Amino acid sequence: MKIAVHGLGRMGMQIAQKLAESDHTLIAHNRSKDKVDHAASFGAVAAYEKQDVLHAFGDDQVAIWLMLPAEVVDQEISEWLQVVPQGTIFIDGGNSDFRLTKQLNQRLKDAGMHLADVGTSGGVWGYQNGFCMMAGADDQSTFQAVEPALQVLAAPSGAYHHFGPSGAGHFVKMTHNAIEYGMMESLAEGYNVLKNGPYQDLDLAAAGDVWQHHSVITSWLNELATDSLKESPDLDGIDGFVAENGEARWTLEVAKEMNLPTPSIQAAFDVRLRSQQGETNFSTKLLAAMRNKFGGHQLNKDS
Repeated sequence: MKIAVHGLGRMGMQIAQKLAESDHTLIAHNRSKDKVDHAASFGAVAAYEKQDVLHAFGDDQVAIWLMLPAEVVDQEISEWLQVVPQGTIFIDGGNSDFRLTKQLNQRLKDAGMHLADVGTSGGVWGYQNGFCMMAGADDQSTFQAVEPALQVLAAPSGAYHHFGPSGAGHFVKMTHNAIEYGMMESLAEGYNVLKNGPYQDLDLAAAGDVWQHHSVITSWLNELATDSLKESPDLDGIDGFVAENGEARWTLEVAKEMNLPTPSIQAAFDVRLRSQQGETNFSTKLLAAMRNKFGGHQLNKDS
């Protein structure tokens, strides 16, 4: 199939490269020319303007994967709607609010377009390991049209699933990220107890290594925490500021509306908010280190 990727950031570039190196034709588009040039270096069709994207599709069905911050998706869709033909498939692979996804889906339907929401996890390791993708689409035919791309992106050890109608993919991804908050917070607090407990100079990285050998808390997050501690046992140079990207906040809003208790996620979310107000410690430093390891996120407030 032919598919365009609009948004060549940390994950978008990896998605583009994985698709470009497959049997599919990957069309790369981004506001900054240098990223399009980079994508062209690994075999993507360079498309510097939206019209270049459409020209590259020719008579084939247009399918555009958006890998953009949630706050700009609506505006970018508005711009695309001015130029794309009816029947175009849009794939929102970012971290969008599933409630807004449902609204966007209706808007696109009214315009004769199709939408698949594909919440995508895997961070900066997705190219190597395969992405984990949670999809939603009203029509099975829309999902089936984009499935060949998902099959490529899942290789070698990722996965994907069509969870239901519009918004379902982003809803599952939203909940995934909220769980991530709680798991990360628990690990960070545990290592803080080790560091500042009654036994001085414990080797935290050694504890993490032991835990990674089929203990109950063996996990990728613990592996990343251990790697961070090996590199810097005291996490020097990390200020402990921990950003939040909205998904735990949205999960908590939905849980409150539906009277579903989420105390662990709420506590983890509150820790991040307090870190942004200057309440930092070894735990929040480790949270920032883990986020940087899996997603390339900022290590410090001003980095």
